[in-house]
Amino acid sequence: MLAVINGTIYTMTKGVIRKGTLLIEDGRIAQVGKNVAVPKGAEIYDARGKVVMPGLVDAHCHTGIFPDGVGWTESDGNEMTDPVTPHLRALDAIHPEDMAFRDLREAGITTINTGPGSANLIGGQFVCLKTRKASTVEEMVLMAPSGMKMALGENPKRTYGERKTLPSTRMGNAAQLRSVLQSARNYLERLSRHKEKHDAFVGKLVDWESKPFPERGERPQPPDPFDRDIKMEALIPVLEGNLRAMIHSHRADDIMTAIRISEEFGLRFSIEHATEGYKIADILAAKNIPCVVGPIFYSRMKYELRELTPRNPGILSRAGVKVAIQTDEMSAVKYLRINAALAVQQGMKEEEALKAITIYPAEIIGVAERIGSLEKGKDADLIVLSGHPLDYRSVPELVLIEGERVYEGSL
Repeated sequence: MLAVINGTIYTMTKGVIRKGTLLIEDGRIAQVGKNVAVPKGAEIYDARGKVVMPGLVDAHCHTGIFPDGVGWTESDGNEMTDPVTPHLRALDAIHPEDMAFRDLREAGITTINTGPGSANLIGGQFVCLKTRKASTVEEMVLMAPSGMKMALGENPKRTYGERKTLPSTRMGNAAQLRSVLQSARNYLERLSRHKEKHDAFVGKLVDWESKPFPERGERPQPPDPFDRDIKMEALIPVLEGNLRAMIHSHRADDIMTAIRISEEFGLRFSIEHATEGYKIADILAAKNIPCVVGPIFYSRMKYELRELTPRNPGILSRAGVKVAIQTDEMSAVKYLRINAALAVQQGMKEEEALKAITIYPAEIIGVAERIGSLEKGKDADLIVLSGHPLDYRSVPELVLIEGERVYEGSL
C-alpha cells in the first residue's frame, strides 16, 4: 500500500482537501480524505506543500497515430483515399513506442483519447489509452472504440474538392454524411430482418429435429446468406447511441449542421473544437451538447479559424455547456495544463478549467467510472505537483498510473 500524505488534494468531484491523505492499494484508490488512518507498513509519500490531483485527460489528440519527430512516412492519421472510412480503427495504427508518450507521462497526462484526423467526413474510430510505457497498444487501452470521428467544414471539402470529387462544398459535406448515415440505417434494418429470419429458421430446425423421424417432413431451409459490409457495421453502434459521434466543427454554421444531422439520426454526439461555439453558446447549453474545445494556443492558419478566441471555453462554460479542453496535438499534449491556465486568464472559472482537463473529458469519453477524479475505488491515476495546477511554474514530481510510478523527479 502507498499512502500519499499531507498534500492539498484536488478531488474534482468533492472539493479540495487540505493536508489530506490518499491510500492506494492494488492500483486503485482505497481511501481519500482528511482524517484517514495510514495502515502500519504502508509506504509513505509526503506531499507536504504540494498539490495532489487526478491524472490529466486529453479528450481529443493524435498522439501515437501521427508519431512525433518522424515526418510523413510514419503518419497514419488520415486515410485520404475515401471520404467515408468508419471501419478504420486507431487501435490498428497506434505506435506504443512513440516518444511522445514519455513526454505526456512526465507532464502528468495519464489518459488520452486519440485517433484519426479530419481529412475525411468519417475518419474512423478513436481509442482511449493510458499513457503507460508498453510494448503493445493492448496494454494501454482503456476503451476501444471510444468515439467515431466525423468532420465538417474546410478539411474534407478541401481534401476531396481538390480532386474534383464529392464533397467539395459544405453542401456536399452534409449531403454525403446524411447519405452514409441513411445507408447505414437501411443496412441495420436489413440486418435486423435477416436476424429475425435466421432466428425463425433456428426455431423451426430445433422443432424439426425434436420430432420422430417419420414425422419430420422436409428439413427447414436457412435464409439466404447476408452480405456483410464492415463499413456499415462500424456505424451501427453510432446509430444505436452506443458510440459517440465526435464531430469536428469550427464555424458556428458547421456546428449547427452537426446538430441538425445528429438530431435527424438520433446520434449521441459531441462538438470537437467548437471554435465559434461562443456565438451559439445558449443553443449548445439548451441542447446539453458537450464541447471538446481547443486547442486554445492556435494560429488562424485557415479561414474557418479567423474568429478564434481564447475566451471561448469560458463563455461556453458560463452558459452551462460541459467543456473539455483539448490540445489536438501529438507531443504538445504535454501543454494541456497551460491551455487550461490560458482559459482561466481569459475568463473561465478555475474550478471549471481544472474539471475540463480531468473529470469532464472522462465523462464525455465515457470512462468516468475509472478516471478523472480522486475517489475511492477509482484507478490510482494521479499527479503530485510542486505548486498550483494552473501555475506554469508548477511541475509534476510524481505521476502514477494505476498505482505504478511512471515518472518521478523535479526540476
